[in-house]
Amino acid sequence: MSLSSLVVPCLLAGLALYALGKRVDVYGALTAGAADGLQLVIRILPALVALLTAVSMFRASGAMDVLTRALAPVLEKLGIPPETAPILLVRPLSGSGALAVVSDLISRHGPDSYTGRVAAVMMGSTETTFYTVAVYFGAAGIRRSRYTVPAALAADLTGFIAAAMTVRLLFGT
Repeated sequence: MSLSSLVVPCLLAGLALYALGKRVDVYGALTAGAADGLQLVIRILPALVALLTAVSMFRASGAMDVLTRALAPVLEKLGIPPETAPILLVRPLSGSGALAVVSDLISRHGPDSYTGRVAAVMMGSTETTFYTVAVYFGAAGIRRSRYTVPAALAADLTGFIAAAMTVRLLFGT
């Protein structure tokens, strides 16, 4: 048995012993935390359902294909493989959708190709912006995101461009 497999059990046991030493009702605290978690899920569930529905509609409508073709000339000028355009469109909306796109690109182009490397670095360098905003703002009870979404999308775009530049710098095209 390795040391790493003992970390979580030891941490949980240590926290329980500490709480008992402080005379905290561990079971009561656990059930109160579970109740708070369920209330949080109920609060954010509508935003998550709406987000997942919108992503599915976006992909099924063919809008992603149209935007991919429209973005290709701009992406080529920026040094980003046009094949990665679906990642730019899907990643801010859905992590699993973007992972499917990356998996498809890597299987078609190979993991050591320029496109495969850029796709992998893009996936790891950006966030599922709308999912994150929906979950964290929903959990905090914030209704208006104001400047958060534009700033986060600008950060995503910066991450996409930096991913392509970094791969080109380190590995070439």
